[in-house]
Amino acid sequence: MSIIPMLLKEMEQEAQTTRKMLSRIPDDKFSWKPQEKSMTIRQLATHIAELPGWVSFTLTTSELDFAANPYEPTIIDTTAGILEAFEKAYAEGKAHLEKATEDDLLPNWTLRNGEEIYSVSTKAEVIRMTFCQIVHHRAQLGVFLRLLDIPIPGSYGPSADEMPN
Repeated sequence: MSIIPMLLKEMEQEAQTTRKMLSRIPDDKFSWKPQEKSMTIRQLATHIAELPGWVSFTLTTSELDFAANPYEPTIIDTTAGILEAFEKAYAEGKAHLEKATEDDLLPNWTLRNGEEIYSVSTKAEVIRMTFCQIVHHRAQLGVFLRLLDIPIPGSYGPSADEMPN
C-alpha cells in the first residue's frame, strides 16, 4: 500500500476518536486545569482541534520558525466551537493530503525557533508526528475529563466508562 492512502486512513480513524473526546468537554470547564503547569482545557482542546491543519502546513511549507511566526491560538469557549475548528482543520489537512503525491512527502521540513533547530524530518515523518501529537494530547484531555468525573469514550475499544459494571 502506498503511504498516502495509509496516512488518509489513519487520519480518518483518529478523527473519529478525536471528535468523540472533544464532544465530551462541558462548556463550563474550559478554564479548568488540573494543576498550575498544565494547560487549561481550552488551550488543550484548541491545540487538538488545530493539529490536523499541520498536515496542510507541512505540505505547503518547508519549515515553521516560531521566532518569525509566534503561535497565536484562537480563543474558543464552547464545545461546538472546538468541534467546528477541528472539522475545518481536518477538512483542510485531508484535502491537501488527498492532492499530494508520494514525492511531496520526501522533502525535509524543519521545526525551529530562530537559530535553534528542534527537528528536521521528512514531510511524511512530520505528518505522522502530527497524528501522534493528536493522540498524545487527546490522552491528556482524557485524563483531564476523568479528573472531572466526566465519562470518556474509548479510543481503540471501549473505555472503562463504556464497560458494563
